[in-house]
Parts: sequence; structure tokens; C-alpha cells
Amino acid sequence: MNVATRWLAEHRGSMRLRLTCIFGVMFFLAVAVVLGVTVLLVHRFRQAHPDVSVPPYLKVRPALTPEQLAQVQEQARWLAVAQGMNTRADMMWMLKWGSLVAAAVGATATATGWVAAGRLLRPLTQITGTAERVAERTLHQRIALKAGPGEVKRLADSFDRMLARLDESFAGQGRFIANAAHELKTPLVINRTLVEVAMNRRNAPAEIRHLAEDLLAVNARHERLIDALLALARSENGTVERLPCDLAEAAASVIEASARAAGEAAVTVRADLRPAPLHADPLLLEQVARNLVDNAVRYNVRGGTVDVLTAQVPGGVRLTVTNTGPVVDAHEVPVLFQPFRRLTDGVGAAKGSGLGLSIVRAVAHAHGGDVGAAPRSGGGITVTVTLPTRLPGSSTGPHV
Repeated sequence: MNVATRWLAEHRGSMRLRLTCIFGVMFFLAVAVVLGVTVLLVHRFRQAHPDVSVPPYLKVRPALTPEQLAQVQEQARWLAVAQGMNTRADMMWMLKWGSLVAAAVGATATATGWVAAGRLLRPLTQITGTAERVAERTLHQRIALKAGPGEVKRLADSFDRMLARLDESFAGQGRFIANAAHELKTPLVINRTLVEVAMNRRNAPAEIRHLAEDLLAVNARHERLIDALLALARSENGTVERLPCDLAEAAASVIEASARAAGEAAVTVRADLRPAPLHADPLLLEQVARNLVDNAVRYNVRGGTVDVLTAQVPGGVRLTVTNTGPVVDAHEVPVLFQPFRRLTDGVGAAKGSGLGLSIVRAVAHAHGGDVGAAPRSGGGITVTVTLPTRLPGSSTGPHV
């Protein structure tokens, strides 16, 4: 690809290029009209005022013989022909040099239009750059355009005010999530402690112990539900961090933690964990792996298998979790990603909160990635999460 082609590819669709083309075309059209009208007027003037020279002897000898008169008329005719040829030559000369001058002036005017369009659109370029940084990194960025009063200045100031309101709103949501986590989980922790104290008394009857175990199971389910809701709110709110981590390490930790549940369900977990480094929120990344592995174990059949794969792909990393189990129809797959929606055909309909894949999708989108699912022909489902290694222009630290 040569320089010109690469330059056109970079500026394709640019408003600056379109404005320059419009300026250039309008200038060339105006010059062409002016040049054409000038040539036409000169031609008409030459026709109305022919410059035919009279032979000198006509002025001193008014009486001519017929032979002399015929000779004079012949000379006049040839003189008129020569005058016409000179007129056409003059017109061609005007067209030639006028076109060259117009082309030179037009090229200069087009280049000047390119520079002028760039200066006029510079505030819009600044606004666009700030909007891209806000979309990729943080809401704390502001345009702060230093320009005189005008439409662009009003646009920049309105955009800054909108960013300020959004920043305040997201900060308020973050504070609400933190407060909600504390207020919701504290009573559950107190309840769990009281139940454990009651069931561990020496004189506690067996009925109390069984009741306490049931209460602890309900309490644990409520804790998992609150954790899931908070994780979903946090990921959808966009308050994620960008820290160096490895998707394979998160998956390995989750597989080790789920070994007991997999053993009780008689499910074999097979792992092929290749290094998958990226910049992401480690807690949310582990939440994604945990939800996928827990669902794969929970919604399975006895003697089934779960395959967990991590790998690098062009531009990012990928986590794939496949499990065996009952046959799932393709039209039921989108339902799995909706909050509090679960399959109702007996595939573990009451085993979870219905937030697992909703959280996975929200976390993937918060990191600029995507998630997809497809049913297996022999039963079960395959869920694939793809995350970028690093968002363009991202850096470590909070991402709001």
C-alpha cells in the first residue's frame, strides 16, 4: 500500500477531507466559469471591432482602376482571414495559460482549505478525543475548550456538564453499592453466627441441630444471592479495575474450590488451562469463572463431565466451559442470560438464583468483551467468554 492509498484510508469519511473537497470543487467551478466568460467576451469584442488595417495608398490615391480595386479587395480578404486566425490563436493562448494559472491557484486554494478546515474542526476533534477517552477509561475527563463564544463552545460546555452529572451519578451508585453490601450482608453474618452458636451447644437437641443446618443453608443461599446481585450491579455500573492478571489462574483457583461439589455430584472436571494474561478486575474475573464452573457442575448429570479451557486468541483471551447434561434447545439459550430466568424443563430449575450467566455477560461487557453459548448435540451447553487483553488507551487503576 503506497503513501497516498494509506493516507486516503486513514482520512476516509473525514469531515475535514469532505470540506476540503467541497471547497476545491467550488473554487474550480468558479474559476472555470470566470475563464469561460472572459474568453467569450474577448471573442465577441474581436468580432464586433475587427482590426483590419487599410493599405496606405488608399489614403493618398482615392481613385483606383478596376484592377487596383480588385487587388485591394483581395488583400482585404486575406487580411480578414489572417485576423481571424490571430483571434483564434489568442483565444487558445488565453485558454491554455488561463487553465494553468487556474490549476495552480486552485491547488493552492485547496491546500489552504485543508488547513482552514483543520483549524475550524479542531474543537470538534478535541471533543471527539475526550469522548473516546471517557468511553474507554474514566468519566473524570473534561474537554475544557478554550475558545470564543460560538456553537462549538456551547457544545463543549454542554458536554462537560453532562459528564459532570454522569460522574456524580456513577459515584453515587458506587457509594450505594458499597453501603448496600455492608447493610445487606451484616444481618446475614449475625444470623449465621447466632445459628452456629445455638447448634454447637452441648445440650442442643437433634431437632435444633437439623433446623440450624437448614437455616444455615438458607442463610448461605441468601449470601450467595446478595453477592451475585452486588457483582451484577458492580459490573453493569462499570466500576471495574484494570490490573494484570491471568484468566488461567482464576480458572484453576475456581476448579480447586469446586472439587468437593463436583465430587458430590459425581462430575469429572477436566481442565486445559493455557496462559491467558490480560488487564482486568481480578475479583470479577474470578466471579466469571466461578459462575461458569458452578453452573456446569450444578446443571449436569451424575457421571457427567465438565471441560474448562483457557487460551490466547488474536487480540484477547478466551475461557470455554462445556458440560454434559440434558438436551437444551437452541431457542432456550438466550433465556439463560436474562436475570432470574432459568430453564423450566427440569434442568436444575431450582438449583440457582438465575443470575450466573447474567453476571458473566455483564462482566464481559464491562471489560469490552463478549459471551456466547451454544447447546451440545448430545446434551449440555458450551459457554465461551472472550475478553480483550487491554482496551485501547486503558491503563491500570479504576475504570469508571
